[in-house]
Amino acid sequence: MPEAVVIGAGPAGLASAAMLQRVGVETVVVDRADSIGHSWRGHYDRLRLHTVRWLSHLPGFRIPRKYGRWVARDDVVRYLEAYAVRHGLEVRLNTAVERLHREGDRWRVHTATGDIEAAYVVVATGHNHTPAMPPWPGADGFTGDLLHASAYRTGAAYAGRSVLVVGCGNTGAEIAVDLVENGASEVALSVRTPPHIVLREKYGVPSLALGVLFRRLPVRVFDTIAAAVRRVDVGDLSAYGLPAPSDGLYQRLLRDDSVPIIDVGFIEALKAGRITVVPAVEGFEGDRVLLADGSARRADVVVAATGYRRGLDPLVGHLGVLDETGRPAVRGAATHRDAPGLWFTGYTNPISGMFRELGIDAKRIARAVVRDRARRPAAESAPVSPVLDALRASLPTVLPAKQSWRR
Repeated sequence: MPEAVVIGAGPAGLASAAMLQRVGVETVVVDRADSIGHSWRGHYDRLRLHTVRWLSHLPGFRIPRKYGRWVARDDVVRYLEAYAVRHGLEVRLNTAVERLHREGDRWRVHTATGDIEAAYVVVATGHNHTPAMPPWPGADGFTGDLLHASAYRTGAAYAGRSVLVVGCGNTGAEIAVDLVENGASEVALSVRTPPHIVLREKYGVPSLALGVLFRRLPVRVFDTIAAAVRRVDVGDLSAYGLPAPSDGLYQRLLRDDSVPIIDVGFIEALKAGRITVVPAVEGFEGDRVLLADGSARRADVVVAATGYRRGLDPLVGHLGVLDETGRPAVRGAATHRDAPGLWFTGYTNPISGMFRELGIDAKRIARAVVRDRARRPAAESAPVSPVLDALRASLPTVLPAKQSWRR
């Protein structure tokens, strides 16, 4: 029986498991999917890490240089598979966790294939767990194609068609660019709140590397610097329907968990008139999309880049460890006072890059487990039955007195 269970075989879960095993904690990783890094496999084809390769390693194994400066989706998957092998991780796929329960000072992990008991649990099911589709009036009667961005793969499938992308985060902006580059007849981007935009790099320096450097600054100072950089690097996009945001970049990230758009061709396509900005979507009427300013436009395809829900309520909602938005109330090395021995990782959008922060969290969680083990009473490591006790007594040279049996 493992000492720790990690739920999720993506980058957060694999990093956590690797660091736990490094400090001698027997760990098993479980995932509902049939493959490691399943969510990465399902992203659109053109996706690359927005963090430069040398800021994107998980602890204990560097991303190969052959994958280039900006690592592509398929290479991220290859890296995660190699990471699991490198650290000798036990990964149980096709194992959906249904619920967690605290029993005494241990956890019972209820899965579709049977329960697992462990002293420690790390929840790492991912920031993008359950696609969120807004309940738009009239959506069921829309005569065009309506899909969530999680089902989008390549703009080549929509060549020659009029497409409206809803949502101006990184996913929406990149899908819009992909559609333009693959020959869509018309591409519109529906925007409710003007986004923050930063260049992916300037003079060879990745923007997110500056995020690592400046993230400890006070929010007001960070946002003042970011606004000045935007004026120089991005300029005024008001004429194209995207005025400068009224709030600060870091302020919005902390408040709404919303990262800025990392430009990978979006600004150029916008200024060239190949992407048109339109107001927020309010509903549908036949083949028409109804917009917030009272206008309507026709579209052959609508792609909803409207984000994801974390989907943690069925798993841990009864434990009182989630905030009003459904996000874990604690993260990293911290545990909730009502759920000792339970950690969460991977549920924020850090300005310094997701992979980097996942690695930091993994190390902190491992250190927290080591500290907790030191506090646990010696009785926990006693044999679990008279049979084992007798076996230990009969084989003193094989099982010396100082070695204990784990339950």
